[in-house]
Amino acid sequence: MPSFRLPDFYLSYPARLNPNLQRAREHSKRWARQMEMIDVPQQGKEIWTETDLDKHDYALLCAYTHPDCDGDELDLVTDWYVWVFYFDDHFVELYKRSPDLGSAREHLDRLRAFMPIEGPITEEPRNPVEAGLADLWQRTVPSMTVDWRQRFADNTKHLLDESLWELANITEERLSNPIEYIEMRRKVGGAPWSANLVEHAAGAEVPAAIAETRPLQVLRDTFSDAVHLRNDLFSYDREVLDEGELSNGVLVFEKFLGCDTQEAADTVNDLLTSRLHQFEHTALTEVPRLLDEFGIDPAGRLAVLGYAKGLQDWQSGGHEWHMQSGRYPDGGGSTAVLGGPTGLGTAGAYIGKSLVSTAPQRIRGFSHVPFQRVGPIQLREIELPYQVQLSPHLDAVRDDVVEWSREMGMFVDAPAIWDEDALRMNDLPHCAAGLDPDATREELELASEWLVWGTYGDDMYPQLYGHTRDLAGAKAQNARLKELMPLDGASTEVVPVNMLERSLLDLWRRTSAPMDAGQQETFRQAICTMIDSWVWELDNQHQNRVPDPVDYFNMRPRTFGSDLTMSLSRFSHGNVVPPEIYENRTIRNMESSASDVATMINDLFSFRKEIEFEGEVHNAVLVVQNFLDCDLERAFDISYGLLHTRLEQFQHTVEVGLPNLFEEFELGTEARRVLEQYATELQDWMAGILNWHRHCRRYFDEELRYNTPLSGARVSGIPGPPTVESFYTPSMPWNPVAG
Repeated sequence: MPSFRLPDFYLSYPARLNPNLQRAREHSKRWARQMEMIDVPQQGKEIWTETDLDKHDYALLCAYTHPDCDGDELDLVTDWYVWVFYFDDHFVELYKRSPDLGSAREHLDRLRAFMPIEGPITEEPRNPVEAGLADLWQRTVPSMTVDWRQRFADNTKHLLDESLWELANITEERLSNPIEYIEMRRKVGGAPWSANLVEHAAGAEVPAAIAETRPLQVLRDTFSDAVHLRNDLFSYDREVLDEGELSNGVLVFEKFLGCDTQEAADTVNDLLTSRLHQFEHTALTEVPRLLDEFGIDPAGRLAVLGYAKGLQDWQSGGHEWHMQSGRYPDGGGSTAVLGGPTGLGTAGAYIGKSLVSTAPQRIRGFSHVPFQRVGPIQLREIELPYQVQLSPHLDAVRDDVVEWSREMGMFVDAPAIWDEDALRMNDLPHCAAGLDPDATREELELASEWLVWGTYGDDMYPQLYGHTRDLAGAKAQNARLKELMPLDGASTEVVPVNMLERSLLDLWRRTSAPMDAGQQETFRQAICTMIDSWVWELDNQHQNRVPDPVDYFNMRPRTFGSDLTMSLSRFSHGNVVPPEIYENRTIRNMESSASDVATMINDLFSFRKEIEFEGEVHNAVLVVQNFLDCDLERAFDISYGLLHTRLEQFQHTVEVGLPNLFEEFELGTEARRVLEQYATELQDWMAGILNWHRHCRRYFDEELRYNTPLSGARVSGIPGPPTVESFYTPSMPWNPVAG
């Protein structure tokens, strides 16, 4: 019996079929036989027979997902998919069924040699996976730019390397948490790799200037997540029951939510729908603005349009293939509840029903009523296994920061964001003293001032630009801030005119001076990432849009300034640890899980302040409540659950991942010491943030009465501040104040 019934999928685009299907079938079989992928056992284990290849029908997948390309291109793309599915099944049979981490790593390491960005392949293939990759690489890259080749190679490496993550989880019998799963599945599942092939097949290479911007990244991520979540629904029985796989979204949600398989499958489908809604929202609202801001020429705009259309074609075609492919018998081993016509050319019949059935979820995202009364919140205890320590310089630095803020003009700028009472109430030196208890007085002062700057800006943007719906003004302010951070000791022509600008220029000069060029660039990018995320928040606020849950958790570390804090910590390590180690999955997991613990702490403590008094839409509890359409108590339960599972992931990474990393890369004693110290710093960071939230008056109920509904920030401690309009001139990006 099937494990669950397939839910009603969101299908907003009809699937179309490429007329070159039969040609691709014949070509791909010849190619697979030439590469010895069919009827040739590997290390004594049968991977595919000709019957397997015919049953899976990857040519049908590619004919559906790339309906408009010519015959030669369809042949090439089909060969790529034959290769990637063969790689997956080959990896399962040789390294997953009887886990062999060492041999798996050696196998994956060799594959990198068959993807040179420039120059010929020099290695000789030893197996069908290597032979297929070498042949495909040489047939694919000549027509693409170096930028595309690098992106495609990187995504192919992610696809290959992250198979080790799946294998490690199977070896340890470890099930990932939902946030980790979405992050890692995006790499393991290979959909970003598929997105690169969409560019090739559609002849629509995305302009390099915008390829890594948020809107294009969101298109890739939403495409990837939807592809993977759909596959998880169809492949549950095959992967979980037959292969013993743990990387399946239905299983992850089943265990995390403590529900039955059907409810978990329905939740996965709701998330899939939410990601497709996010894709459409980004394509229609963010991408057009991006093209204008970067001045993309007509050819580039057509390429982006063709790319977005290609991703849509892939979604609808991929679904149709799953319904028909023999790789997932009976529609994935489940009985679908979709009624109506079946077979080629009938996909469009479901569009109307699909739009109607998913409309409540889409509408719910825009119908939140701001300033709802939630009353006092009884917070549950958050237990961190780390002791908080405070710097002995705390009291002195508190006064230092007040004096510095006065020098920067905080108390004379208009509109008044904070006065001295508000600054002392927020007590950001207390936070810094817990984040880095071993800091010198000078280091603690600098860290405290950065926290003041970031928190002040985070309060200022909604107060100044939120109520007035002045997104252009916020972007103009961001542009000025970026110009105040010149690289390599260069001077800036921008004259600071407000507290945020004066303090940034001061902090940038003092912090970046001892950094080398690479560190300056990294640190500057961390600051730019944070201030750009403030504009993202304003955009949602103006639309009264509660974010999609995955997009929210992707963006939350940016709005919180996690990159800024962690980059400063890394720079203190010197050059002992090779730079590429910081990009390794283990370190990234350690950082991202710690960041999510910190941001979840903030969202839980600030829920009443943000929802009742500020009319916010950016809070994890609200995002969960909106997505699941559940009551507040359930939303809090799940939010606490996410916090604790991310904490468990951090602990697992430190206890298991770090030692494995040390062995894999044969790191020396000093590098190991630095990374172990980094883990301790992140522990201090989490403990310090929790301690600050427990004691900071910013979130105390008795302070919230000072918030007013007239502005976005409504910072505690400022009784009855005047409205923004009384100070602000809409035609100006900022209303400068003398002094």
